[in-house]
Amino acid sequence: MSNALAVATVTQALALLIEHNLHPEIDMAVSVETRKPPADPPTDPTVTVFCYQVTHNPSMRNNDLVTRAPDGTLLKRSAAALDLHYVISAYGEETELVGQRLIGSVVRTLHEIPVLPKELIAEAAQRPYLDGSDLAESLQKVRFTPTQMDVDETSKLWGMLHNTPYSLSVVYQASLVLLDGHEKPAPAKPVRRPEVRVAPFGAPGAPERPSLGDAPASAGAPAEGAVPAPARPEALSEAPSEAVKRPAKKAAAPAPDKRDEAQGDAKSATTPTRSRTRTRKSTGGAKGATRTDDGKES
Repeated sequence: MSNALAVATVTQALALLIEHNLHPEIDMAVSVETRKPPADPPTDPTVTVFCYQVTHNPSMRNNDLVTRAPDGTLLKRSAAALDLHYVISAYGEETELVGQRLIGSVVRTLHEIPVLPKELIAEAAQRPYLDGSDLAESLQKVRFTPTQMDVDETSKLWGMLHNTPYSLSVVYQASLVLLDGHEKPAPAKPVRRPEVRVAPFGAPGAPERPSLGDAPASAGAPAEGAVPAPARPEALSEAPSEAVKRPAKKAAAPAPDKRDEAQGDAKSATTPTRSRTRTRKSTGGAKGATRTDDGKES
């Protein structure tokens, strides 16, 4: 984290990064300026670095909402997370394509070195107007990412620059810049006397004794979720197998078909009953007496 000079320090360090890495492609003196694109385009080789917008970082803007205790004591120093948006323009002799050569060198530099080096931040902080900047001590790195803009967005951007003709430019976003607040939180009080207290069930502040209803229904039944212990090898060898103890059941006879029963009843109903006679000897009756199946003697 850093103080409020971080925004200007990033702009100056970006200009130094471009200026130090123009060679070996560019073999001419180039002026790198931290200002908006000029209304009167210069003919000398020039690169302008202009911070046209500062926005809050969407992923970090709510990171420090709770900064105070209920009594108003500051718990954590507030920090503003910012994104910086830059438009980098190049000027020079058009017949020699100086502007395009400069833009190519700028894109190559920021693609090769996307993170702002700490030594360049310290060099930028040596300017008299940036005295007191502590961005070099921040743990948060500043990274440059190219921003894709279509024709409509580009025309809106250059429309904000009143009476400024368009020049070949690239747009980059610098993330993340954290700005610290002035107020410092009070340091936490040290532990004066560590205490470890052991209290039995039922004591004030101690947990309650578990009731008997929480125990399992049977002592031998395992608790819910418990994994049963494997059987001993001796018990497995002594106990007969289920296949030996229980003989195999005979296959049940298939149930008679109802349609066959119905056909049998109908056939028996249509066939005349034949009386079968049985001869029996009776001690008190006449020989040769016969009795039919319906109980009548003849």
